[in-house]
Amino acid sequence: MRFIAALGILAVAVGAADPHAEPLALGRLHYDGGGDWYANPSSLPNLLAALRERTALEVASREVTVRLTDPALWDVPYLYMTGHGNVRFSDEEVAILRRYLENGGFLHADDNYGMDESFRREIARVFPDHPLVDVPLDHPIYHVVYDFPEGLPKVHEHDGLPAEGLGVFLDGRLVLFYSYQSDLGDGWEDPDVHNDPPAVREAALKMGVNLYVYAATAGR
Repeated sequence: MRFIAALGILAVAVGAADPHAEPLALGRLHYDGGGDWYANPSSLPNLLAALRERTALEVASREVTVRLTDPALWDVPYLYMTGHGNVRFSDEEVAILRRYLENGGFLHADDNYGMDESFRREIARVFPDHPLVDVPLDHPIYHVVYDFPEGLPKVHEHDGLPAEGLGVFLDGRLVLFYSYQSDLGDGWEDPDVHNDPPAVREAALKMGVNLYVYAATAGR
């Protein structure tokens, strides 16, 4: 893959950014099926701002929108997808997504209340041999920058169930993280969109920082 060489974890947390590094991208997945892949428009700009303020990673100032068939996919270390409705991948996209993840890519799927059934169906097509499993609480995704000893923060109620952090592991590497019953993307949005308490938004942004840093460094 053509991903930029990543900084070490210590440099991410406290060090200086490389002034010659090309900015790291954050991609929003444009998928078919009718779901609103474009939901939460202020979420990713705010996450990128948090990454610039809180880490030494050189990240792009804007998200990029990519389809799985776009050549630009291979320059994206962290691919984000969300929505409230149906997700549908073509057979070609299923094969591309698997290859992307097998070759260093990372997908964060964030259920925005309504995506769950179709997402699980499509991911089972991508990884029929690797089902979604609980990501253990001692995994770096919960500790790489900020500490989340109890796992994924819960932003919105949904069905009143606990937030779940699920994933797919390939050769011990977490390649896909699914935030379910959490609504992280809502927590990243501008404060006046959902009127979430500051502590809830802060927890969501911190978890987002962990996810991106893991994808760009520890997960590579």
